[in-house]
Amino acid sequence: MIRIFNTLSGEMENIPQKRKKSLDIFVCGPTVYDYSHIGHARTYIAFDTIIRFLKSQKIPVYYLQNITDIDDKIIARAKEQKIDPKKLAGKFEKEYYKDMKALNINSVKKYARATDYIPQIIKQVKTLMKKSYAYKIEGDGIYFDLSKFPEYGKLSKRTSNQAEDAVSRIDESVKKKNKGDFALWKFSIENEPSWKSPFGDGRPGWHIEDTAISEKFFGPQYDLHGGAVDLKFPHHESEIAQQEAASGKKPFVKIWMHTGFLLINGEKMSKSLGNFTTIKDFLEIYPADVLRFIIVSHHYRSPIDYSQNLATQASASLRHIYRFNDRLSAIKNKKGLGKQIKDILVRGNKVFTSAMSNDFNTPKAIAGIFDVMRLIEPKIWTLSRAEAKYIKKFLENNLDILGIKLPKTAKIPTQITKIVKDRELLRSSKQFAQADVLRKKIDKLGYIIEDTPQGPIVLKI
Repeated sequence: MIRIFNTLSGEMENIPQKRKKSLDIFVCGPTVYDYSHIGHARTYIAFDTIIRFLKSQKIPVYYLQNITDIDDKIIARAKEQKIDPKKLAGKFEKEYYKDMKALNINSVKKYARATDYIPQIIKQVKTLMKKSYAYKIEGDGIYFDLSKFPEYGKLSKRTSNQAEDAVSRIDESVKKKNKGDFALWKFSIENEPSWKSPFGDGRPGWHIEDTAISEKFFGPQYDLHGGAVDLKFPHHESEIAQQEAASGKKPFVKIWMHTGFLLINGEKMSKSLGNFTTIKDFLEIYPADVLRFIIVSHHYRSPIDYSQNLATQASASLRHIYRFNDRLSAIKNKKGLGKQIKDILVRGNKVFTSAMSNDFNTPKAIAGIFDVMRLIEPKIWTLSRAEAKYIKKFLENNLDILGIKLPKTAKIPTQITKIVKDRELLRSSKQFAQADVLRKKIDKLGYIIEDTPQGPIVLKI
C-alpha cells in the first residue's frame, strides 16, 4: 500500500495499488515568460520521481501538466521586449521542454497549452455565471463571487480576506464585491491578446485554465493534484471553488500534494527577487544528475536551502556510486559469496520500496542504496561476476526511479593501460618508488589505480 500526505485532510492516505483505471494526476506547469529556474525544477523533478515510482509499482498513471501561455506576466514582458506575447510564450515554452529533456523528466503524458482550451474555459465561465457564482464588472472582467462559496480556504486553512496576503498572483480591482474575489475572464485591452466570448471579448484569468483543462481530460473530479507550496493559496483554493461550484460535486480532487520551497540564503528563489539560477545556467556547470540528486536528497515537502556546497556534496555522492559501479564492472571471479549477497539485495530493495511507499521518502530510499553499498564494499573483490551483475541491476533499477542514470564504465585509453603495465613490472621487481611515480602520473591524467586481489584495476576519477 502506498501512503501519501494529503494537504487537504492533513493526514496520510492510502492509494490502492490494484486499479482498473489510471491514477489521474495534474501538476501546475510554468508560466512561459522567461527561462525556468531551479526552483521550478524542484517541483518537476519531485513529481517526475513520484510518477516513476508509481509506474514501477505497476500503477497506471495519466500525468497532465498545463502550460500558461497567456498571462499578465507574459504580456508585461512582451511589452518590455516589444514583441508579440504569443511569440514570447512560444519561445520560452520551447526552452521549458528543452530543460525538462535535459533533466531527464519524461513522465508527463500530456502538456496542455492554455490557449488551446479557450472553448473549455469559456464554457466553465458561462456555467459559473449561470449558477450565480460569478459577476461582471463593466470594463474589467468576470469575477468569482467568494461570498457564494463559504468553504473557500479549506485547503490552506485561510480565509478569502487573506487573499491579498498570498504569495502567488492576485487580481486587483476596486470594484470587486469581496476582497478575495478573483478574475475568471479579463476583458480585452488594446494591443493585448483577446478571444471572442458571449460575455465580452478578452482572455482567461489565471486560475480558470487549470480547472477547464483538468475537466476536459479527467472530468469534474479526479485523483491527485500537485504543485509548489506557494500555489496552495490562493491558486489552488480558487481551483477548488471554481470546479466544485461549477459541477456541484465534492471533492474536486481527492489528494493534494505540495512541494517545499527551494530557498537561497533562506529566501524563496523567484524571478521577482532576482535571486534565481536558471536550469540552463546550472546545467552549464553541473550534470543534470547533480540537480536531481540535490532534490531527491530532500523530502519533497521539505524546503531546500540551495548553496554551491549542496552541489559539491551531491557530486561527491554520485562519484561514490559511479566508482562502486565501475568496480563491479571489473569483477571477473566465477565463484562468489552466495546467499548473503542475495539477502543484502532483498533487504535493500525492501528498504527502498518501503521508503518510497511512505509518502515518497526519497532521502530514506537513497540511504537504503548507500547501505547496500556499505555492506558490499569490504567484500567486493570476493564477489562473482554474476553477483556483480545482480548488484548493478539493483543500482540501475532504483536509481532509474530517482531519474539518475548510471554512466557506462569508461574505456581506459591505451596510453593509461601501458603505464599500468609498466608500473606492474616495477612493482614485481620491488622498485616501489619508481612505481609510485607512474601511479601519480596516472592520477594527473584523470584516472586512479586500485590494487585488488584480481590485479590492478583502473578507474576514471
